[in-house]
Amino acid sequence: MTAFASDSLAASTRPNPNRPIAVWLLVCAAMVLAMAVIGAITRLTESGLSMVEWKPLIGILPPLSSAEWNRVFDLYKATPEFRIYNNHMDLSGFQSIFWWEWFHRLWGQLIGFVFLIPFLRFWMQGRISAELWPKLAGLFLLGGLQGGIGWFMVKSGLVDSPNVSHYRLALHLCTAILIYALLLRTALALLDPLPLAGWRPEAASFRRHAPGRWGWSPSPSSGAPSSPDRMPASPTTRSR
Repeated sequence: MTAFASDSLAASTRPNPNRPIAVWLLVCAAMVLAMAVIGAITRLTESGLSMVEWKPLIGILPPLSSAEWNRVFDLYKATPEFRIYNNHMDLSGFQSIFWWEWFHRLWGQLIGFVFLIPFLRFWMQGRISAELWPKLAGLFLLGGLQGGIGWFMVKSGLVDSPNVSHYRLALHLCTAILIYALLLRTALALLDPLPLAGWRPEAASFRRHAPGRWGWSPSPSSGAPSSPDRMPASPTTRSR
């Protein structure tokens, strides 16, 4: 037990070389969570179909001139949403819904940059292990796929009906949840490479020596009682 406790103390005080990578992944996970909130606001404000073009990278900048604003507004006028619901809308009204969808897409691309740049830096520094590399590369590809799924969802509301497919919307949301969960799981695994103490094989011997410390039940072979309530009765108690 002494050796096990000393090993655990040494492991807890030893600097974790993967901590910067874990913190970076937690930041990405927080950005993905914020992305979900921004997406919900975009949907509640009915802004999701205001941008009818998908231009990754080059679409980061919003319209910067009156001519460009009129061009994107004319594209929106050709959508079912404008013809059925918003045919009374002027340019200023269009701009009010445009900004939420633009910010939604901008935030998604920012997540890509925040993930890719540190990933390349850690990789060039040799800090990403052979086991971790495919996990991070898979996360990056999954994030790119999520952007494509988002446009696949938006396209369903630009054809005949001003409503996106519920199936595509569910796919978009489930992929976001999956990315968030994988980022969180990978980061926490780097912060604590070993499983929880209750799952460690070497903890079994420690439990046998500490039957009452954490409420663990010792093995029958140890000969120790499982709880105070099951202590053998004394002769005096039996006589009563």
